[in-house]
Amino acid sequence: MSMRIRRLTADETLRAAPALGAVLKDCVDGGASVSFMADLTLDEATAFWERAAAAQAGDGRAVLVAEDDAGAFGVVQVIAAGTPNQPHRGDVAKMLVHRRGRRRGAAQALLAAAEQAGRDLGLTLLVLDTVTGGDAERLYARLGWSKVGVIPNYALMPDGTPCATTYFYKAL
Repeated sequence: MSMRIRRLTADETLRAAPALGAVLKDCVDGGASVSFMADLTLDEATAFWERAAAAQAGDGRAVLVAEDDAGAFGVVQVIAAGTPNQPHRGDVAKMLVHRRGRRRGAAQALLAAAEQAGRDLGLTLLVLDTVTGGDAERLYARLGWSKVGVIPNYALMPDGTPCATTYFYKAL
C-alpha cells in the first residue's frame, strides 16, 4: 500500500484522535516506552490525542500523520519550546508507528516531515529523546541526529521495567 505523510490542523487532529489513539495503544501494547503503562486503555489513548488537538489549537504545534488506504498508522509532533529565551527550539514528541505499518520507511518519512515542519515553524534546533538501545535510537543516529547523552533509569517500560533514555538534537 502507498503511504503519505500530511500535516493535520487542530480540527483534523481532534477528528483523528480515535485513530491516533489506536496507534498509541498499539505501540504501548507492543512494549514502547512512550509515557504510558501497559494498562493504557483506548479511551485514555484517544483522550491524549484530544488534549494534543486542544494544545495544537493554542500553541501551533505540528501534528504529522502517516496514512495509507487503511487509515492512520503513524504520527509525530513538533512542539515549539515557547519560551522567550528559546524561540528557535522545538521538541519532536510521540513519534509512533503502529506495528502494521513498520518496516515501510514510515518512521524515516515522519522524521523528515518533522524536520521540515520545524523549519516551517521557524525553528533552527530540534531535540528528542528515545529509549536507549532501541530501533529509534539507531534511526536517529543514522539520519544525522547528534547524540547528547544517556540518562540511566529515566523512564519505565510499559511493564514497569526501568529503562535508560538517550537524548538527541539536530540543527536545522
